[in-house]
Amino acid sequence: MKILVTGAKGFVGKNLCAELNNIKDGKSKSWSLSQPVEAVFEYDLGNTAEELDQWCSECDFVFNLAGVNRPKETSEFMEGNFGFATLLLDALKRHGNTCPVMLSSSQQASLTGRFGNSEYGRSKKAGEDLFFEYSRQTGARVLVYRFPNLFGKWCRPNYNSAVATFCNNIANDLPITVNDPAVELELLYIDDLVAEMIACLKGDEHRCEFNGLEVMPNSAGRYCYVPITHKATLGHIVDLLHSFAEQPRTLTIPEIPNGSFAKKLYSTYLSYLPKEKVAFPLKMNVDQRGSFTELVHTLNCGQVSINISKPGITKGQHWHHTKWEFFIVVSGHGLIQERNLNDPEGKVIEFEVTGDNIQCVHMLPGYTHNIINLSDTENLVTVMYCNEVFDPARPDTFFEPVQ
Repeated sequence: MKILVTGAKGFVGKNLCAELNNIKDGKSKSWSLSQPVEAVFEYDLGNTAEELDQWCSECDFVFNLAGVNRPKETSEFMEGNFGFATLLLDALKRHGNTCPVMLSSSQQASLTGRFGNSEYGRSKKAGEDLFFEYSRQTGARVLVYRFPNLFGKWCRPNYNSAVATFCNNIANDLPITVNDPAVELELLYIDDLVAEMIACLKGDEHRCEFNGLEVMPNSAGRYCYVPITHKATLGHIVDLLHSFAEQPRTLTIPEIPNGSFAKKLYSTYLSYLPKEKVAFPLKMNVDQRGSFTELVHTLNCGQVSINISKPGITKGQHWHHTKWEFFIVVSGHGLIQERNLNDPEGKVIEFEVTGDNIQCVHMLPGYTHNIINLSDTENLVTVMYCNEVFDPARPDTFFEPVQ
């Protein structure tokens, strides 16, 4: 399968081409296509009319993402959106190529509500009508998507995405302006969009009709849509981004459930970090025994730390009521000992641990425990997970030697 992507250097184009090339090169195992991807033709402003013509003669699928968002003159909307679509479809007609063609349109093409007087929307609507007429004339399958607000990595800030601007500015300590925090946006994450584009290649696109801006799923609908979007107010978006920016100081990872808007926004935010924020220092608590460093806190699932014990050192010798931990030795040679305080026989259970055979050992509630570095020369490095973030007001930690 040969795929033509127009607007390949734009936000959506970059992400789509990256994944299509992953598929072509055998790097992505996420998708099952009936035909292998043989070539990805990436067309943008730097390419020639001759290249576009050649690719239109060869391609088996077209993603038309080319368009104008911020022209100097409003007249350029029609030229850039409707005009290029005309050139593309004329080239396909000239070669008798009736392969499927996808069109990237916009919610503004609804020409309803706040978009009722949108020159950009009118140019997008004209492109949609052109595609539907092309399908009627040629029998080609067309897939017209009206995208809401898009966000994700590689989106250009201070252009046409408020989320990209907020991410960039907060990551780089620049001011942001929010006129009305209560304004709600419908947002589409780039990976969800790309997943839908891959579905198009398999003929599994999601079809719909539109009632204004409302999507009306319909398997026989003229339009297409991405089934996963998120709604969030500007105020909520900004609050989340500020909490992400605080993570290096608090070590706290906000709640980011799988598939959630917060998870997708966090990944987007990180993609805008400047070099000086990619790495950040951690507070190492150092003494003659070694060091203990907290790595990550979570809101509801505890914390992760790294413990370094010098040769011959024993650490721990304490127990907890409710708190429990995992000890995972990743380097060195050690011994973990535990004793149930309620065992009249005082039996000690032991686990010899080494970085050459990594395993996870529970530190059980009601068991006093320790960890001993058995080496005379090497440090013992242990990753420690605890089910709660340490609270100095309620430490739930009581000294008691194991034996």
